[in-house]
Amino acid sequence: MIGRRLLLAGAAMLAATETRAQYFPRGIKEHELHFAGSGGVALAGTLVLPAISEIERVPGVVLVAGSGPTDRDGNNPLIPVRVDLLKEIARSLGRAGIATLRYDKRGIGGSAIHQRDAADRQESYFTWDQFVSDVQAAHAELVRHDEIKSYATALLGHSEGGLLAIAATAAMGKKRPYALVLASTPGRPLGQIVREQIARSMPSLGPTAERIMAAIRDSGQVPRDVPSAFRAVFPAYAGAFLKAAFAFDPAATLARTDIPCLLLQGDADIQVVPPRDVQPLLDTLARRNAPGEALIAPMVSHNLKLVTGPDDPGFAGPIAPAIEIKLVGWLRHLLAAPSAL
Repeated sequence: MIGRRLLLAGAAMLAATETRAQYFPRGIKEHELHFAGSGGVALAGTLVLPAISEIERVPGVVLVAGSGPTDRDGNNPLIPVRVDLLKEIARSLGRAGIATLRYDKRGIGGSAIHQRDAADRQESYFTWDQFVSDVQAAHAELVRHDEIKSYATALLGHSEGGLLAIAATAAMGKKRPYALVLASTPGRPLGQIVREQIARSMPSLGPTAERIMAAIRDSGQVPRDVPSAFRAVFPAYAGAFLKAAFAFDPAATLARTDIPCLLLQGDADIQVVPPRDVQPLLDTLARRNAPGEALIAPMVSHNLKLVTGPDDPGFAGPIAPAIEIKLVGWLRHLLAAPSAL
């Protein structure tokens, strides 16, 4: 009799587990979508929803890619390997019960400008204000979906994407997200960062870079005689964007925001070099009257991957465990994500 009761109890527990699995679906679902950015420009993106969103609304995060032709997944054709940083972040957060929307910035990937319009639209198409407004449009698209808790959202920007996220947050007023995550984001104006990057990597071309940057600051246009070594840094069409980006002060702008902020940084980052390039943001977090945390993880690259030594750029591989644990834990607690199953 006792044995039969144990068998019945075991069967009941199994049935309960199966029933729970039906009501609390696991995994993630990915949806390709398009939405209107600034000026009605069609932007392509990927919405990742935790499967539990079928029965319960979930928090959501907009992921903003870094500089140049970096796509929604965090890959750049100038880098010879797949980085997949933003794709990995999206899937990690999805498994933790947090939705994400990541998108190709205007002119990139699925959001590329039509070739026949490129010649006469490029300069007006790529302005700082339009990129900032696109971040706001992405957030509006995220909260438009019924699965998302509109009051439990965040922006996460990587590198230059962090600058855009700061600017968008400051501009959004009451429609701002609840939280902000800055990953490998400089705390000094981008013009200073670029100048020092060139001084480290191509010191003989420093005076040429100074001349180009001065022309951009004065006219908002990129000179026609940019050397081939600099064409990826100073694209011909990006003068208006670069003029504003070089002048943007991320720390001063962050100081005008009042939402929780998490700063994630690797101490092996050779593009945004800690502590010098990051310290203004750390100082601002300490002064603001809002929650703020920071993690500078050892042996972690600009792309938040573990490095094996000084010659490893840290492009490939999974997100560094310390970064992933901090990011997921911080957002899950702050945005009250559904319990992991």
